[in-house]
Amino acid sequence: MNIRWVQGLAEDLPAAAPGPYRLVTFGQSFHWTDEQQVAETVYDMLEPGGALALIVHTVTGRPRPPDPGVPAIPHDEIKALVEKYLGPTRRAGQGTAPERTHRFEDVLVRTRFGVPGQVFVPGIPDLLRDSESVLSGYLSLSSSAPHLFGDRLDDFAGEVRALLADRSAEGAFWDWPGDTEIVLARKPG
Repeated sequence: MNIRWVQGLAEDLPAAAPGPYRLVTFGQSFHWTDEQQVAETVYDMLEPGGALALIVHTVTGRPRPPDPGVPAIPHDEIKALVEKYLGPTRRAGQGTAPERTHRFEDVLVRTRFGVPGQVFVPGIPDLLRDSESVLSGYLSLSSSAPHLFGDRLDDFAGEVRALLADRSAEGAFWDWPGDTEIVLARKPG
């Protein structure tokens, strides 16, 4: 295998890693780019017949598996606590994150790739997490990273822990991250 890892911004392509490539992937990250510009740049970097794969978790519209007998993570209530502490504008890093109102397919169809395909892989149906794992998961998101809370981080964490203790005496929660969706766009070959 001939693999070379390069760290950089998608907007730095093709200079950061000129290619050509058979496959370029974005895992849960394409939405952070200038999507149309980056898609067009990747198109130029692909060899004929090459593909762009965008990998995301998709919950909406997917068949929800049966729960394994423990409560689901109360995402709506935790998101309400995030909003209580950080305000209604979704944060990201040192700035804000605009709400996405489009799907990747909407962007790709306006590029030389045209209409992409989709493949769904079933998500983990029986993932169990404890309360600390649920809290850590939220604190790992750019929209609720610890630095955003400043000196109110302990208060936020305390409220999340109390909410979770109220929802599950055992401290166990079912997490279904959705199915893995691969949006696959091909360059004609």
